[in-house]
Amino acid sequence: MRVILNVIWLVLAGFWLAVGYALAGIIAFILIITIPFGFAAFRIAAFTLWPFGRRIVRRSDAGAGSMIGNVLWIILFGWWLALAHLLTGIALCLTIIGLPLGLANFKLIPVSLTPLGREIVSTTSREFV
Repeated sequence: MRVILNVIWLVLAGFWLAVGYALAGIIAFILIITIPFGFAAFRIAAFTLWPFGRRIVRRSDAGAGSMIGNVLWIILFGWWLALAHLLTGIALCLTIIGLPLGLANFKLIPVSLTPLGREIVSTTSREFV
Protein backbone atom coordinates (compact mmCIF):
# COMPACT_ATOMS: atom_id res chain seq x y z
CA MET A 1 0.00 0.00 0.00
CA ARG A 2 2.88 2.37 0.77
CA VAL A 3 4.27 2.00 -2.73
CA ILE A 4 0.91 2.81 -4.31
CA LEU A 5 0.45 5.88 -2.10
CA ASN A 6 4.02 7.01 -2.81
CA VAL A 7 3.58 6.70 -6.57
CA ILE A 8 0.28 8.62 -6.52
CA TRP A 9 1.88 11.19 -4.20
CA LEU A 10 4.87 11.60 -6.50
CA VAL A 11 2.66 12.22 -9.52
CA LEU A 12 0.10 14.53 -7.89
CA ALA A 13 2.14 16.55 -5.40
CA GLY A 14 5.52 15.16 -4.40
CA PHE A 15 7.54 16.14 -7.44
CA TRP A 16 6.46 19.79 -7.39
CA LEU A 17 6.86 20.12 -3.64
CA ALA A 18 10.35 18.60 -3.86
CA VAL A 19 11.20 21.13 -6.58
CA GLY A 20 10.10 23.91 -4.20
CA TYR A 21 12.34 22.58 -1.44
CA ALA A 22 15.21 22.15 -3.90
CA LEU A 23 14.84 25.78 -5.01
CA ALA A 24 14.88 26.88 -1.37
CA GLY A 25 18.04 24.79 -0.88
CA ILE A 26 19.76 26.33 -3.90
CA ILE A 27 18.90 29.84 -2.71
CA ALA A 28 20.19 28.96 0.75
CA PHE A 29 23.50 27.77 -0.71
CA ILE A 30 23.81 30.95 -2.79
CA LEU A 31 23.38 33.09 0.33
CA ILE A 32 26.33 31.19 1.91
CA ILE A 33 25.50 32.00 5.54
CA THR A 34 22.34 29.91 5.21
CA ILE A 35 24.07 26.75 3.95
CA PRO A 36 22.71 24.68 6.91
CA PHE A 37 19.23 25.65 5.66
CA GLY A 38 20.17 24.29 2.24
CA PHE A 39 21.06 20.90 3.71
CA ALA A 40 17.74 20.85 5.60
CA ALA A 41 15.85 21.83 2.45
CA PHE A 42 17.43 19.03 0.41
CA ARG A 43 16.74 16.53 3.18
CA ILE A 44 13.06 17.52 3.28
CA ALA A 45 12.93 17.52 -0.55
CA ALA A 46 14.04 13.89 -0.56
CA PHE A 47 11.37 13.12 2.03
CA THR A 48 8.61 14.83 0.03
CA LEU A 49 9.40 12.71 -3.00
CA TRP A 50 8.62 9.43 -1.16
CA PRO A 51 7.09 10.15 2.29
CA PHE A 52 4.97 7.09 3.06
CA GLY A 53 6.86 4.56 5.16
CA ARG A 54 9.04 7.25 6.71
CA ARG A 55 8.45 9.81 9.41
CA ILE A 56 10.06 13.02 10.63
CA VAL A 57 10.80 13.22 14.36
CA ARG A 58 12.36 15.86 16.56
CA ARG A 59 15.98 15.29 17.51
CA SER A 60 16.50 15.20 21.25
CA ASP A 61 19.86 16.99 20.97
CA ALA A 62 18.47 20.00 19.06
CA GLY A 63 19.08 23.16 21.04
CA ALA A 64 18.84 26.92 20.87
CA GLY A 65 20.74 27.04 17.56
CA SER A 66 18.00 25.05 15.88
CA MET A 67 15.36 27.32 17.36
CA ILE A 68 17.08 30.47 16.11
CA GLY A 69 17.67 28.84 12.73
CA ASN A 70 14.00 27.85 12.50
CA VAL A 71 12.92 31.45 13.10
CA LEU A 72 15.18 32.59 10.24
CA TRP A 73 13.93 29.69 8.10
CA ILE A 74 10.29 30.74 8.61
CA ILE A 75 11.11 34.28 7.51
CA LEU A 76 13.17 33.28 4.46
CA PHE A 77 11.62 30.06 3.15
CA GLY A 78 9.15 28.40 5.51
CA TRP A 79 6.07 30.51 5.02
CA TRP A 80 5.84 29.95 1.26
CA LEU A 81 6.62 26.24 1.54
CA ALA A 82 3.91 25.91 4.19
CA LEU A 83 1.54 27.79 1.88
CA ALA A 84 2.38 25.35 -0.93
CA HIS A 85 1.56 22.41 1.37
CA LEU A 86 -1.69 24.05 2.45
CA LEU A 87 -2.89 24.77 -1.10
CA THR A 88 -1.83 21.35 -2.37
CA GLY A 89 -3.49 19.67 0.61
CA ILE A 90 -6.76 21.49 0.01
CA ALA A 91 -6.70 20.60 -3.69
CA LEU A 92 -5.99 16.94 -2.96
CA CYS A 93 -8.73 16.72 -0.33
CA LEU A 94 -11.31 17.62 -2.97
CA THR A 95 -11.12 14.07 -4.33
CA ILE A 96 -11.66 10.78 -2.53
CA ILE A 97 -8.42 9.29 -3.87
CA GLY A 98 -6.47 12.39 -2.89
CA LEU A 99 -7.83 12.58 0.66
CA PRO A 100 -4.99 10.64 2.37
CA LEU A 101 -2.48 12.61 0.30
CA GLY A 102 -4.06 15.90 1.33
CA LEU A 103 -3.91 14.88 4.98
CA ALA A 104 -0.23 13.97 4.52
CA ASN A 105 0.32 17.46 3.10
CA PHE A 106 -1.22 19.01 6.19
CA LYS A 107 1.11 16.92 8.37
CA LEU A 108 4.09 18.33 6.48
CA ILE A 109 3.21 21.96 7.26
CA PRO A 110 4.96 21.99 10.68
CA VAL A 111 8.05 20.43 9.07
CA SER A 112 8.06 23.03 6.32
CA LEU A 113 8.00 25.76 8.98
CA THR A 114 10.63 24.29 11.33
CA PRO A 115 12.91 21.75 9.60
CA LEU A 116 15.99 22.23 11.74
CA GLY A 117 16.37 19.85 14.68
CA ARG A 118 14.45 17.06 12.97
CA GLU A 119 15.45 13.79 11.36
CA ILE A 120 13.84 11.32 8.98
CA VAL A 121 13.35 7.78 10.27
CA SER A 122 11.60 4.70 8.92
CA THR A 123 8.22 3.91 10.41
CA THR A 124 9.52 0.40 11.05
CA SER A 125 12.42 1.81 13.09
CA ARG A 126 12.95 0.62 16.66
CA GLU A 127 12.68 4.24 17.90
CA PHE A 128 8.88 3.99 17.91
CA VAL A 129 8.63 0.83 20.00
